[in-house]
Amino acid sequence: MTTWKGEDDSVPPLKLGPAEWLRVLRRGLVLGTVVFGGLLVLLLVRLVERPIWGLHRPITPYITQWVCRMAFLILRMPLTAHGPRIKGQGAVVANHSSWLDIFALNSRKNVYFVSKSEVANWPGIGWLARATGTVFIRRDPREAREQTRLFEDRLLAGHRLLFFPEGTSTDGLRVLPFKSTLFQAFFSDRLHHALQVQAVTVIYYAPDGEDENFYGWWGDMDFGTHLLKTLAVREQGRVELIYHPPVRVDDFPNRKTLARHLEQQVRAGHRLIMD
Repeated sequence: MTTWKGEDDSVPPLKLGPAEWLRVLRRGLVLGTVVFGGLLVLLLVRLVERPIWGLHRPITPYITQWVCRMAFLILRMPLTAHGPRIKGQGAVVANHSSWLDIFALNSRKNVYFVSKSEVANWPGIGWLARATGTVFIRRDPREAREQTRLFEDRLLAGHRLLFFPEGTSTDGLRVLPFKSTLFQAFFSDRLHHALQVQAVTVIYYAPDGEDENFYGWWGDMDFGTHLLKTLAVREQGRVELIYHPPVRVDDFPNRKTLARHLEQQVRAGHRLIMD
């Protein structure tokens, strides 16, 4: 995972007492059962769904959505969402703070994430990503044409692709400049006049008594430690999703102006932004 580097990337050692370990075990076992049990059900349903509907997935995205909603119930972490959800063909972009973003954004709308190709080989996370229809890409200009074709096929099939234009996760207290590279695919002949894009602001509010960046994932943090910390905290904070009005791609002259507009929407909605 490539993460944002702040002024102080030091990660204090995680020290858990008996009560914290008990919460980790209790929540972790239930969460693991729901996530991987849901994955098994999804794979079994996909065996029937794929030969009948092919690229279309009329059933399995709702299994993913249910699992993600259950994850927040298990964590006892309230999630609220505001604003209209995109309808019809389109893509979604959001700021990126944590691995929790994937659960949060999947819980309120059926989406398919765009991720770097290396993630496909990560133990556990890679299996989940492949099973849920994640689009894997290589950041190689030589593959731009193939990447555009892949985006076209998925978007025109009705899939809503979601990616993080910052290109990295942060401490959750800022929005980094949006990189416009992936937006170029939206200006292809097949998508330019058919597509709309929606920006979503994701905001994490820390548990009482914890630093505001509690849920952020950056610097040299590893997934295992961050997961343990999240499972161990006695009272969780909360997460808020703000869906901004979708915009049409053909209302913008190029990828840079589109990316800049969506970034401004995300920034304007972030209540904890520091810069």
